[in-house]
Amino acid sequence: MTRASNGEPLVRMEGIVKRFPGVLANDHVDFELLPGEIHALLGENGAGKTTLMNILYGIYQPDEGQIFVKGRRVRIRSPRDAIRLGIGMVHQHFLLVDKHTVAENLAMGYAKSFLNPLREVKARIRDFTERYGIQVDPDAYIWQLSVGEQQKVEIVKALYAGADILILDEPTSVLTPQEARDLFNVLRRMREDGKGIVFITHKLSEVFEVADRVTVMRRGKVVGTLRVEEATKEALARMMVGRDVVFELERTPGRPGEPVLEVRDLTVLGDRGREAVRGVSFEVREGEIFGIAGVAGNGQRELVQAIVGLRRVKSGSVRVTGVDATNRSPREIAELGVGHIPEERLKFGIVPDMSVAENSVLKSYYRPPYRKGLLLDYGEIRRTAESLINEYEIAVPSPDTRARLLSGGNMQKLIVGREIRRDPKLIVASNPTFGLDVGATEYIRKLLLRKRDERKAILLVSGDLDEVIQLSDRIAVMFEGRFVGIVRPEEVTREEIGLMMSGSEVLP
Repeated sequence: MTRASNGEPLVRMEGIVKRFPGVLANDHVDFELLPGEIHALLGENGAGKTTLMNILYGIYQPDEGQIFVKGRRVRIRSPRDAIRLGIGMVHQHFLLVDKHTVAENLAMGYAKSFLNPLREVKARIRDFTERYGIQVDPDAYIWQLSVGEQQKVEIVKALYAGADILILDEPTSVLTPQEARDLFNVLRRMREDGKGIVFITHKLSEVFEVADRVTVMRRGKVVGTLRVEEATKEALARMMVGRDVVFELERTPGRPGEPVLEVRDLTVLGDRGREAVRGVSFEVREGEIFGIAGVAGNGQRELVQAIVGLRRVKSGSVRVTGVDATNRSPREIAELGVGHIPEERLKFGIVPDMSVAENSVLKSYYRPPYRKGLLLDYGEIRRTAESLINEYEIAVPSPDTRARLLSGGNMQKLIVGREIRRDPKLIVASNPTFGLDVGATEYIRKLLLRKRDERKAILLVSGDLDEVIQLSDRIAVMFEGRFVGIVRPEEVTREEIGLMMSGSEVLP
């Protein structure tokens, strides 16, 4: 690993304070980034790490504190100011125009040539390819590119604008293992060129793979900064959550029984009217976790929505415990014994402006004991909420608190508790730990394994390949709407699954 320079910091943030209504997001935070350094930033959900970087990029203004860039005190009022100072940021959601080519996207904001901006852009892309190994086709349309390729375009945009300070927010969350490895190689070459990189991630393994130093935040404060060779995975997790975290879950072999979910030759249309799921067939049995791996956008979301009744099926069938559930309503499917932990919590998981108590009975409020005649028994609803809060360790001031005020981890615990309390035969879990800190992730994964051992059938769809491998009894890999293989995790390597995710290898 190339060591960071010991020169003047590229960035020094001192005593940064940022308050939002009812929240102290950054509490007198100090942070520095050196030239030729990849500096990882870790923390639980709500720890304040993204807020800190949004301040550095000019999206937020600090209430207190000062920022120095290359030794000079600065005030960064907007992203435009940040770009002028040589600061670039690649967000989780890319800011590209799908209908334009790579070159056109870059020319719109950064080309200096008036007569032939595309020629200038293409020449600069060639320079970046030679210098950093960033392979992008300037003539390709954005919609034709994989997520990993689009991310490279965003990095090229930042470099084109003159960035020598680059902030990456959860950059591998949508990448295959191979794409992540390519990204790390690019970052290493940028580090060798003297650039400073802030790498926000919740994946501890990536810290040890690519970072020089790591700063850990908890509850708005910096807990500590360490050189990576001085750290351990266990120590970093303890700094993040304030307790020991179990990484290697004890997992006994499953004992699958009868099929609970049967999907046959399913075809489902996406939002643009094209086939997002193409002739998929599989079954999930009781006492089994059936995992689906794949890069986001290959039909997983549409498949889950069709199974739980949120999207129409074009052709094929879905059966739950032997009953035809094809194109039934979400309530009817829930009544068949299906619990759904959705990927989009705020859209399909909760009603944000309802209380925690009201959200705790969303799937059963219309039945006794919650409904008595035409009226709802709010006393019983509140007792249910209190029980969920205690059993699932939901950190919330009161059952009357609005659900939108919960952290991501506590919001997920509320959804999981509500779905499991109904004692479903089938649990459909879509990216159940996405964006959660290591503590909440550990909790959810242990719970899914326990429910499997209680003979529940679990369909696990996750973009986190490590999660799929660790939890699943069988794994299907989805690419461009189809299953390219169904394997047992002990029979294949992580790299082989990664190749399947990119469509370049098919296993039986």
